[in-house]
Amino acid sequence: MTHMPPPYFFGYGSLVNRTTHDYGNPTRATAQGWRRLWRHTGKRPVAFLTVVPDPSCRIDGLIASVPGADWAALDAREWAYDRVAASDQIRHDLDHRPAIHLYTVAPDQNHAPDTRHPILLSYIDVVVQGYLTEFGVEGALRFFETTDGWEAPILNDRAAPVYARHRSLTDFERRFVDQNLEALSARIDQPEGLSPKR
Repeated sequence: MTHMPPPYFFGYGSLVNRTTHDYGNPTRATAQGWRRLWRHTGKRPVAFLTVVPDPSCRIDGLIASVPGADWAALDAREWAYDRVAASDQIRHDLDHRPAIHLYTVAPDQNHAPDTRHPILLSYIDVVVQGYLTEFGVEGALRFFETTDGWEAPILNDRAAPVYARHRSLTDFERRFVDQNLEALSARIDQPEGLSPKR
């Protein structure tokens, strides 16, 4: 009986931060033909990252295996997305060619963030911490450069993080996030009614 290798996912946002999951064999990779975009859907109260086709763009990320092709837990985590096959677009250093999927928001659910559906600063923190750890300063700068939608409002929820997988940042990581958002002239709003999720 032929043993089928497990499939992999390609993470390009919070999944790049290894501390947010325990999937095996995490490996740096790139996806050709995709660009990140901040969006919100009717399925979540806040904005988050998705990817959209862009033949001219390549993004860094992390691939990891899904044991037994048991997608249930990951599909639950990424429940506002569709899971699509992307094996031919992913470049990696594995010595085999697993099936690789990524998560993207369905076009009919793809809406621009707004004040009622902001980006969470605690979410940006987690993503950028992951890129700094995996790809260094240059890779984290590429994250900002290969992501669109920074004109969206950002909710400063650091004091009471709304994002369930929020992480503590070092002083350097926090300054790096803040300086890059300032360079992008990002709009940072102070919280009013959102409550933290524990």
